Amino acid sequence: MRRRIEDAARAMEGQVIAGDGSALWSGAALDSRRVAGGELFFALAGEATDGHRFVGAALARGAAAAVVERPEAIPDPAALPEGACLVRVTDVFRGLHALVRHLREDLPDVLVGITGSVGKTTTKELVGAVLAERFRTARTPGNLNNLYGFPLAYLGIPDDTEVMVAELGMSLPGELGRVSALARPDGVVLTAVRPAHLENFADVQAIAEAKAEIFDGVPATGGRAARAFAVANRDDPQVVRVTERWAAAGTGPGETAQGSRRRVIWYGLGDDPAIAVRGRDVRPAVLGHGRDGRVGIRFRIDLEAEPGAANGRAPESGEVEVPLHGRYNASNALAAAGVGLALGLDLAAIRRGLARVRASEHRGTVHRLADGTILVDDAYNSNPDALAEALASARDLREALSGGAGETEEAAAPAPMGTSDGGRLVAILGDMLELGPGAPDFHRAAGRRAAELGFDPVVGVGPLAEELVAAARDAGAGTAVHRADAAAAADWAERAVRPGDLVLVKGSRGIGLETVVERLLGRIAGGRAAAAGARTAEGAA
Repeated sequence: MRRRIEDAARAMEGQVIAGDGSALWSGAALDSRRVAGGELFFALAGEATDGHRFVGAALARGAAAAVVERPEAIPDPAALPEGACLVRVTDVFRGLHALVRHLREDLPDVLVGITGSVGKTTTKELVGAVLAERFRTARTPGNLNNLYGFPLAYLGIPDDTEVMVAELGMSLPGELGRVSALARPDGVVLTAVRPAHLENFADVQAIAEAKAEIFDGVPATGGRAARAFAVANRDDPQVVRVTERWAAAGTGPGETAQGSRRRVIWYGLGDDPAIAVRGRDVRPAVLGHGRDGRVGIRFRIDLEAEPGAANGRAPESGEVEVPLHGRYNASNALAAAGVGLALGLDLAAIRRGLARVRASEHRGTVHRLADGTILVDDAYNSNPDALAEALASARDLREALSGGAGETEEAAAPAPMGTSDGGRLVAILGDMLELGPGAPDFHRAAGRRAAELGFDPVVGVGPLAEELVAAARDAGAGTAVHRADAAAAADWAERAVRPGDLVLVKGSRGIGLETVVERLLGRIAGGRAAAAGARTAEGAA
């Protein structure tokens, strides 16, 4: 978005104390190294450093203005670029949020917030791809989803944005409610509640309560409230519980949750008779992998007519193919279809949008290397349920592979996948962090599951993964080894992975298993540059 600096200063209850307040700004930055030109640089004071120290660097890189609370803390003010613009506020962090709240009054017309323990980023990409079939759509880049990241993402959207798709996350109780209050989502998506961040929560139910805070920012009165909606995973009992509570809170006298004025579109893959809620609005029959051996998921999807919907549209059914790896991405795709349905898209538009989605880095991306190795790069993060899904999906991928591998293909036309006969299932699994006292048990269960699914070798990386390795060995893995860190695991992989193996790499972000991925990608044909010309990346998780 593009606005005058002096208008931003007023919204933050600050004032321009140097430079031209009538100049325009576009976007925001908290890190001077990420200034590309024209942004507002917010000089936040953190635990390790103070943003005031980098005001000069940000302005030198082209920031339109710096937002500060202590101008005297700027080193060598005389050295600032000529005409440098400074905005003084009482509190930079509060000023950042005040600016977002002010601008959110007008832009965009619809904001869709997505949360859950797993699948947020990929679901965001799927929803964005679907909605782009009809609307000028912006989405949060990467995982800018917290009290710092969301404002950066929001202040960077174009002025003509009609719909923003925003990933909204949390690590502590109360955090998501504050993010949601900034975002003020018109619609929300709840993917799943899983045992993640258990260091900060008593149990999964407490995590669900924290995830339910996404409803805090959904308008409860006025015109925007009338069009509010939730798209929720019917297969997850905790998601059902908190979503039904939100729906019931909107009922009038004598009404029940089933007759709620608040709109809920359910989606899901399985049938759980214990979940007593209204029938799904989005239902699939999973058919299998992509056609002709391509990496992907293919399923028939039914879009039901919503009870009481004014558009009068008949139910629709049809086959959908999504070029992403993993059955769990069928669920994410259904969530995207649900959002499309909520905003009036037909099945043809939903199908086109889903077909255009491409890989997200380190989230289940499938690389096929020139020597026949299949590398499933899921190094971005991990938790017990996500790891179990990743193991099962990698095993299923092996069973679905056919044809040759090693030719370069355009991303727009994914190629059939293949591997040589006799290749092994190899799991390189890093610690799952923030699991609290139950972490050893979770890691032992993961090791057993890997061995039961036929992964051999199993490599555990990090201190907690010693439990994983021991359990895999006890469960029958012939080769189960432990490595202290990602660098040591990369050394092992470079030596031990054979042509034709299918290799799953997954661990929490703090373990840094992208090092293993880069080593394997770079070993073919003498280095990473050669590997880049000898692989095709497909899929995301």
